[in-house]
Amino acid sequence: MQQFNGVKVFSATLARNREELGNKATIWMQQHPKCEIVEMRVVQSSDREFHCITIILLYNG
Repeated sequence: MQQFNGVKVFSATLARNREELGNKATIWMQQHPKCEIVEMRVVQSSDREFHCITIILLYNG
């Protein structure tokens, strides 16, 4: 893993919010062009009722 000095987390459980999660991450990256993304992780977790998607950006900036 490369070194990083910042973390940005996007997370959603509602279906409509999960659908927009990628767009929110993209907008954040566009608004922070000096942040160099060194790693991105996408994590899904769920139980009987809820499904959660999380996008984690590790960056230098």
